[in-house]
Amino acid sequence: MLVDFQKLPSHSRIWIYQANRSFSDTELEELKAELSGFLQQWTAHGSELQAGYEIPYKRFIVIGLDQSQASASGCSIDASVHFIQQLEKKYGVDLLDKMNVSYKQGEFVAHKSLKDFKKMAKERAVSKNTVVFNNLVATKQEYLENWEVPAAESWHARFM
Repeated sequence: MLVDFQKLPSHSRIWIYQANRSFSDTELEELKAELSGFLQQWTAHGSELQAGYEIPYKRFIVIGLDQSQASASGCSIDASVHFIQQLEKKYGVDLLDKMNVSYKQGEFVAHKSLKDFKKMAKERAVSKNTVVFNNLVATKQEYLENWEVPAAESWHARFM
């Protein structure tokens, strides 16, 4: 069952998929319809899952699931990954590659391979104050409080 992301409780489970590029306005409208359709019918062992989404910066797909009603099962998680893989093919983007880093350059979001990000840190092109996106957050509360943080406050700190 699709619910408003803002109304999900703070303990809701979160999955973040970062795209290697921004979605166009046309793609965003299609993406919203596809996400709404998928989450509307997303189930675990026949039980409706109460989930919502948002697409910050036209670049990230954030799916939240209120697990107090029903928890995601292996099969439902597989279904969501398969859905994300379909989006990757349709839009020609990488969404599942965890070896990439997104960070802010002023008001823009940049995307680099982890290897390039490490090199930039070594060359001081990014610093411990560079705002990075910590896609390892697991709950909505962590997402709201610790998703956009200085590199020094994230797993990225080991490269600074």
